[in-house]
Amino acid sequence: MKDDKLSKEEVKISKFVSLVLRHKPENIGLTLSKDGWANVYELIEKIKATGRNIDKYILEMVVLYNDKKRFSFNENHTLIRANQGHSINVDLGFEEKEPPEILFHGTSIDYIDSIKQEGINKMNRLHVHLSLTEDIAKKVGERHGKPAIIKINSKQMYEDGIKFYLSENKVWLCDYVDPKYIIDII
Repeated sequence: MKDDKLSKEEVKISKFVSLVLRHKPENIGLTLSKDGWANVYELIEKIKATGRNIDKYILEMVVLYNDKKRFSFNENHTLIRANQGHSINVDLGFEEKEPPEILFHGTSIDYIDSIKQEGINKMNRLHVHLSLTEDIAKKVGERHGKPAIIKINSKQMYEDGIKFYLSENKVWLCDYVDPKYIIDII
């Protein structure tokens, strides 16, 4: 599903929920559990207090139709969290997984020279985000300007002892990609 299933207002709510659950819960006075969960009803009330129009139905739509599947509910939909992309310290309980042979990283062409020298760093996030396909990586890169897609030898990284994790929304995560694992830049 795509964000085009959401109204413009719901897309704005989705972006705000992402900001709160991934980066700045303190902006609305919200406290997350150590594993990133927030009480759904507390989140709704605190977002309402900022003047935004939100209720349980709107939040359900934001989770269901978010094109990147950024959020998850617990089984009874009383808790919500972001699936990955945090800049705040949370333990999402990821289990180490063996990655596919090749993964991709989408970025802007503006960062390619730096990446060739320094590799791919997690920057202000907890992990480097890698995609299963070139198409997904291109969409990520387009968010940062003219896209560049970096093809990565994830099999060799894994064989060399680098740990990989797979988020609930199928984003591959690791701590760093050394330039020696870059196969190609598309």
